[in-house]
Amino acid sequence: MIEFYPQIKAVHVAMAFATITLFGLRGLGSLAGHHWPLSWPVRWVSYAIDTTLLTAALMLLAILPWGLFANGWLAVKIILLVVYIVLAYCALRGSRALSLRVMLYIAALLVFAGIYSIARAHHPLGVLRGLFT
Repeated sequence: MIEFYPQIKAVHVAMAFATITLFGLRGLGSLAGHHWPLSWPVRWVSYAIDTTLLTAALMLLAILPWGLFANGWLAVKIILLVVYIVLAYCALRGSRALSLRVMLYIAALLVFAGIYSIARAHHPLGVLRGLFT
């Protein structure tokens, strides 16, 4: 299955960009008071993108000869993914004060930027690794 690594990685990267783009648009729409960000068609597209993203990630993990925790950056990336999901979920829910939702939205975007940085650098500190080594 290693021969499919480039294609699976390309799908994973494309879905990562698709998910953050959709979250960005949904977040802005939700913060502006629109109802479409929480509508079923948009949510189903989000579910489809996220499922494809997770499937590709698990396939990449299965292909690689080392385990999940053999690379510290993968473990940190997964932990931050859980943090991102919680922040994004809370930011899109309209039951909180607008100022709190804005802060949660920005925090979710920053956590995603950290995930991206870690993925690009293959290091738990991402682009900050040069400051601490």
